[in-house]
This record gives sequence, C-alpha cells and structure tokens, in this order.
Amino acid sequence: MADVNQIFSEIESAIKEDPSRTKGVEAVYQFNLDDGAYQIIFNGGQSYTAEGEQETPDCTLTMNSDNFKKMADGELNGTQAFMTGKLKVKGNMGLALKLQDVLASYNQTAK
Repeated sequence: MADVNQIFSEIESAIKEDPSRTKGVEAVYQFNLDDGAYQIIFNGGQSYTAEGEQETPDCTLTMNSDNFKKMADGELNGTQAFMTGKLKVKGNMGLALKLQDVLASYNQTAK
C-alpha cells in the first residue's frame, strides 16, 4: 500500500494529466491525518496538492492515515466511513460528496 505522500503525489499527477476530472470543482480540501495535514486545491487547470495548510479549506476531512489509504484505494467508501465515525467532515458537505467521484476517477488511473 502506498504511503500518504505518494498517494497525494499520484492524485496531483492524475489531475494535472486530465483536468477534466475535476471540471466544475473549485475548492480546497484539507485532510487532517495522523501524520499531518494535506490539501488538494482544485482550481481549474491550476489544481495541485500540498503538504500542510496552504489555503483556507472549504471542506476539512479528518481521519486516520490507514483509512485514508483505504479510501484512496477504493477499499473504503467515504459515505460508509462517515456513517461509522471513521471520517469526520467539517465545512461544505456537498464538496465532500464530490470528492468521492474525484478519488474514484484517480483510482482508475492509478491501477
């Protein structure tokens, strides 16, 4: 299983390679994980990922690193994680739901 930095690096590569996957999503997602904070900044063709808090988040997701890895690998459904308390969401819940689709499309390219 990839480490967290590698996953964010792969997500960044996937969104730069095919920005159409994030079409219509302009938001800052922050992931508060065991080993620190990470962000995915969706801003059209200028989308990127970052370690630490670069921008003010629109949606903050708090979970442990293992569950994040499972979610990124498609082994853990975001809605199920939220309902079972493995994922806490602060901010725009609609954006959290959109993220599921973005991670799913990243997941298809990573395999």
